[in-house]
Amino acid sequence: MSEQSFTNIGEHLSEAEGTTSGQMFGKPCLKTSNKAFAAFFKGEMVFKLGKREVDLLKDKYTGAQNWDPSGKGRAMKDWLQVPAAYESDWQKLALQALKYMRETA
Repeated sequence: MSEQSFTNIGEHLSEAEGTTSGQMFGKPCLKTSNKAFAAFFKGEMVFKLGKREVDLLKDKYTGAQNWDPSGKGRAMKDWLQVPAAYESDWQKLALQALKYMRETA
């Protein structure tokens, strides 16, 4: 169901917020102004929220971690990978990531 949730979130945000779908590091992602704010990776969703927010949310979502798309120990400090166990929060987090990207662009 996780991949379908990602697709549904992407379709909703495309209609409501004018976002687009694309690829980042070969992974499906959601973009605004041609910049990625969310992605789907290994059955989980990843959100660009800024380092401070990522650090706060890692405690809220057990198993969440900074995203390391290469798997080589080079995690991205502004990106949070959230397990499928929290799929019900993904849309809220996607909106938060979209807002963050629009404010910092």
